[in-house]
Amino acid sequence: QVQVVESGGGWVQPGGSLKLSCTVSGTTFSSRSITWFRQVPGKQREPVAGISAGGRLTYEDNVKGRFTLTRDNSKNTAFLQMNNLKFEDTGVYLCNSFPNWDWGQGTQVTVSS
Repeated sequence: QVQVVESGGGWVQPGGSLKLSCTVSGTTFSSRSITWFRQVPGKQREPVAGISAGGRLTYEDNVKGRFTLTRDNSKNTAFLQMNNLKFEDTGVYLCNSFPNWDWGQGTQVTVSS
């Protein structure tokens, strides 16, 4: 059974940085794409950044130049480096693949002064 665990969230002031981790077990991680999503109460879960099995990257327009997605297949982990955080980056961040696995708990990111 595939297990997804997100971590690294927290509270940060605008302009600050956080690095999120997405660790996956129970599957061949290296052959799967990974997408980070942001969930805000009352809104649909939206993709923020994605990386294919071959390393091709995609970013939501609002995070381009601020977020960097990488993966370390030896650790079955994908990382989302988030710099120059803004109020609108606040939310629960979750990662998944396509076809999707069972969703993890996510990690809360709060940007507030």
